[in-house]
Amino acid sequence: MRPWTLPPRRLAILATACTLLPMATLAAAPPAGRLLASNCYQCHGTNGHGPGFDEIAGESYRDLYKKLKEFQSGEEGNGLMAAHARGYTDAQLQAIARFLSRQR
Repeated sequence: MRPWTLPPRRLAILATACTLLPMATLAAAPPAGRLLASNCYQCHGTNGHGPGFDEIAGESYRDLYKKLKEFQSGEEGNGLMAAHARGYTDAQLQAIARFLSRQR
């Protein structure tokens, strides 16, 4: 047997693995924004569900994003939320707001 040839059974197994691996990788990917929003759990609870400060799960995307932008700009003061919001790009704030708005 040449080193670059495989028996038909091994070739079939390899082909199946190559087909299924990308699907398994996609299935394992967390929802967009979830990893970014995981930083919120210490104050707002897992996925935005208290206890803690405000429960933010299920709030409207527009309201969440607007509030995050207000914190980022300093409009809401220079507290802890402002410091957190300044650490994110606009696209990341949108992803966080979208993820949290979809939590029930």
